[in-house]
Amino acid sequence: MAATMETSVKFDADLVRRYDRPGPRYTSYPTAVQFHDSFREAEYRAAAAATNGATPPAPLSLYVHVPFCASPCFYCGCNKVITRNREQAENYLVRLYREIEMQAELFAKDRTVDQLHFGGGTPTFLNPWQLEDLLKKLGWHFQLRADDTREFSIEIDPRTCDLDTVDLLARAGLNRMSLGIQDFDPEVQQAVNRIQSAEQTFAIMERARRAGYKSVSVDLIYGLPKQDRVRFAKTLDMAIGERPDRFAVYSYAHLPHMFKPQKRIKSEDIPSGAEKLALLELTIEKLTGAGYVYIGMDHFALPTDELAIALREGSLHRNFQGYSTHADCDLVALGVSSIGKLGDSYAQNYKTLHDYYQAIDSGHLAVHRGLALNDDDRLRRAVIQDIMCRARVEYARIEQAWPVRFEDYFAREIASLAPLVADGLVVMLERGFELTPIGRLLMRNVAMCFDYYLAAHQQAPQPRFSRAV
Repeated sequence: MAATMETSVKFDADLVRRYDRPGPRYTSYPTAVQFHDSFREAEYRAAAAATNGATPPAPLSLYVHVPFCASPCFYCGCNKVITRNREQAENYLVRLYREIEMQAELFAKDRTVDQLHFGGGTPTFLNPWQLEDLLKKLGWHFQLRADDTREFSIEIDPRTCDLDTVDLLARAGLNRMSLGIQDFDPEVQQAVNRIQSAEQTFAIMERARRAGYKSVSVDLIYGLPKQDRVRFAKTLDMAIGERPDRFAVYSYAHLPHMFKPQKRIKSEDIPSGAEKLALLELTIEKLTGAGYVYIGMDHFALPTDELAIALREGSLHRNFQGYSTHADCDLVALGVSSIGKLGDSYAQNYKTLHDYYQAIDSGHLAVHRGLALNDDDRLRRAVIQDIMCRARVEYARIEQAWPVRFEDYFAREIASLAPLVADGLVVMLERGFELTPIGRLLMRNVAMCFDYYLAAHQQAPQPRFSRAV
């Protein structure tokens, strides 16, 4: 069944407009808004010990957060520290190295690290020697996989990375990169405070290929100030012309009450709702027309890419870094504000440098909140993973892993699918349901039907989630 699953996507402006409402991106379930500060270091250590006792223990995935940026991109909602003081990086690395040591002590030495990702902020705020030393430090304390199955990636800001650094990182073991572009139009770049030439961006991409990186992806954003279809079409055409392996094309979420830099974006410069939908339609048309497969939730990949293969085979996974082919890893989070997953628990580090430094300097892990999943959470997580990654839920598949009869346990949720069925987003099967091509574009809305906690969030005075489009 999985090998022939539906992988096409369809745009319908009327349906997209009607279902464009705030909702989680489901990089986890439950989402981070459910985390609480009763889950701290002791609970985290217990969770780590439990994963060592699994049969067999899962491989590890490491996420390393580098929070620094030399200048603010006004659209950004990431946890970051704006500074041009390079000494900040040295101070941070002292604590990060100590955290690496403490975290490594929690896990059995024979557990390999199959996946590694550097995110930010701007990981390339660190100079090449700092990045090289950081990779060596990780290799001293964790068993980093050395063969070709590893997935070791870094987010690159082409404005802060030279060509020699690309080679150095490849020699150190990295084999994937994502390049931040957002938009090449000069007026859009000016409006979001990110001036970046196509030449420097594509030079990095070309060097990565020559250095042997397995995958190069690019990040774009639609809905930014000053964007229109003509301008964004040029950016899409330029990027497609370089044939990256993957595209991540995100919807700009204007939430200035949550992200202070967004207050510097003029509301009158933001595209209208109709124009933003047109930008989405243009993106789908351009990328699928160029042969890219829609993976889900803003992601596209070449048919030969591992994500596209995993989608077709039904082995795709979704975690805090987005879509992945490593479904079985325990995720160890390193650095300020980073989020990890160990077994059936989530944990997040302190969000400010002050609190993070204070915890590490006192000899403690920096975990300040998290969540231990209950049975209902785990069951719903499995259903939502199937929606987000397989575009299909088979009741028998869920019942094989859980002592429930799906129709009884989820009677209310199945009933809530009725409007989506009527609108053509979902097709009911004999014992299950699947998303249609337009439903795949709106899969968040389908997943929201199975979210136990969502009703409480929808009553909040300010939106806590981005809109679906």
